[in-house]
Amino acid sequence: MRQLGAVIIWLVASVLPTCLLASGQRQGSILVLEQSDVRSSFYADIFAGIRDEASARGQSHATIYAENLDLARFRDPQYEGSLVEHFRTKYADHPIGVIVAIGVDSLRFLQRSKATLWHDVPVVFGFVPDQPETRALLSPDTTGTFANVTLAQMIAAARAAAPDLTRIVLVGEAWKDPAIFGHWKDEMPEAGVDLAVTDLSGVNMQELRRRVAALPAQSAIIYSAIYSDGEGTFYSPAHALELVAQTANRPIVIASETFLGRGAIGGFLLLPGVIGHDAGRQAMRVLAGEPVPNIPLSAGDNVRPIFDWRQLQRWQVAESGLPQGSEIRFRTPTIVEQYRWQSLTAVAIILIQALLITGMLYERQRRHLAEIEARSRMSELAHLNRRATAGEMTASIAHELNQPLAAILSNAEAAESLLKRPSPDLAEIGEILLDIRRDDERASGVIKHLRSLLKKGEFEAELIDINDTVRDVFQFLAVQALVRGVKLETDLAGTVLHVWGDRIELEQVVLNLAMNAMDAAEQQPKERRRVIGRTEPGNGKSVVVSVVDFGQGIPAERLARVFDPFFTTKEQGMGVGLSIARTIVEMHRGRIWADQRPGGGAVFFVSLPLASADKGRTK
Repeated sequence: MRQLGAVIIWLVASVLPTCLLASGQRQGSILVLEQSDVRSSFYADIFAGIRDEASARGQSHATIYAENLDLARFRDPQYEGSLVEHFRTKYADHPIGVIVAIGVDSLRFLQRSKATLWHDVPVVFGFVPDQPETRALLSPDTTGTFANVTLAQMIAAARAAAPDLTRIVLVGEAWKDPAIFGHWKDEMPEAGVDLAVTDLSGVNMQELRRRVAALPAQSAIIYSAIYSDGEGTFYSPAHALELVAQTANRPIVIASETFLGRGAIGGFLLLPGVIGHDAGRQAMRVLAGEPVPNIPLSAGDNVRPIFDWRQLQRWQVAESGLPQGSEIRFRTPTIVEQYRWQSLTAVAIILIQALLITGMLYERQRRHLAEIEARSRMSELAHLNRRATAGEMTASIAHELNQPLAAILSNAEAAESLLKRPSPDLAEIGEILLDIRRDDERASGVIKHLRSLLKKGEFEAELIDINDTVRDVFQFLAVQALVRGVKLETDLAGTVLHVWGDRIELEQVVLNLAMNAMDAAEQQPKERRRVIGRTEPGNGKSVVVSVVDFGQGIPAERLARVFDPFFTTKEQGMGVGLSIARTIVEMHRGRIWADQRPGGGAVFFVSLPLASADKGRTK
């Protein structure tokens, strides 16, 4: 039984690969042949791309083998023969599903040895230029993506690095291989027709470093790759580039992404990661059973213009002069780029603040204009109020003017009679003239006060003794009070109380308060027909003016509204006098309020800043 079971297992194992091939599926293993050192960054990126594609397409279980042919350094036929024997033995029991050949040397190796090693295994290539020499290496079961960097592209990059370019300098051992970069020499007559060429390919490193340090102006270096200095010293191409860049006095144009950042300015670069992904995708299609003829050869998108920002700065190359679609790497980020969101937040805050400040300034301007207009309107209204008050006082003013005028006339007639006498009494005539002068000044004062009351003008601040203001107003109202049977009294502070203000407007405030007080006292019994004007220091920083009446007082529910526009307790009042008074007081940075008087009547208070406490003029 045990022998029968072993036979069955052997039969299943022998038939299973045939069944898989019949169903279109191939062995799930990939052999990557790289022509150079797999440890170099260029080939490492290619291998990483192949591995990523295998994982991305659900083939993470697929076995991937990698062999470093190292044919750039070992070109002896005996070495290649040893590789064939080594691979024959190594993979004798490890079937390969697809071979991925990276580089022209890998294709050459397969052309000579594939029939011996893997005669029926399809091939996918990468990192191979599209040239007649390379197409001749392709067997019918081969597909892949070409990778072409033309000399025209390299010269375009060189012209961008040196706009006044007249000479190109060829550096790199790989120029010797016509299947890799050798075709550039074939393209030279057309691509570089107007350029001189200095060929330093194959020059040993010491001499090369000396030569590139003394290149003429208006030239640029085109670097392919250096593996050996021809004297037994081997380099990785990237390290060799660094050595050349250390002494080069002109910009270096390159053809590989992995060379960027080693001192070269950039150019049209082969992208090993893209090459690896392209090869990996095609290899996965082959493993999935797709026939190779259904996977056509393609040009690919594995060459792009890329430049080193630091070298652009060093050689003062403008980005605007680079080939269209160029990518810039190693750019030193600006503060804004380093702190993008913080910068955007700061800019947003600044903009918001600017908008707020602009809005506030606009509102301030509007408020200022509104205040000017309101002051103008208030001035007009106050002027009308003064004229109305003067109209109410016409009879008393006429009576006050009539007395001094009558006295003047009587004294003039008496003086005329005395002068007709043979011996006039000059002393008596002198007394008469003094009486005439006194009565004239009295009449002139009444007219002057009336004119100032009716005067219309701009706000004019001046230093005023508030005692004089109250005294003058009460004197001006003396006749009006006499006609109404109201007694006016003043109780003024014993010290001078200076305030900054407009004399006419402050007199209007006292006048309005006194007129209202006389209206309230006029209908009272004789002993209560009194109005008192007082002045006194406030808290050391203000002066308080109060006008007291002995009338019926103001009802408590109306006390808070007496300063509202058009509010009045009079049958014929307009209700604007106290509103105007409040506006005038507030313009003088003061305060006005009303209160009940104990025992009946009302008291109106006005508080104004003392000039000693308010150094500036009222605006």
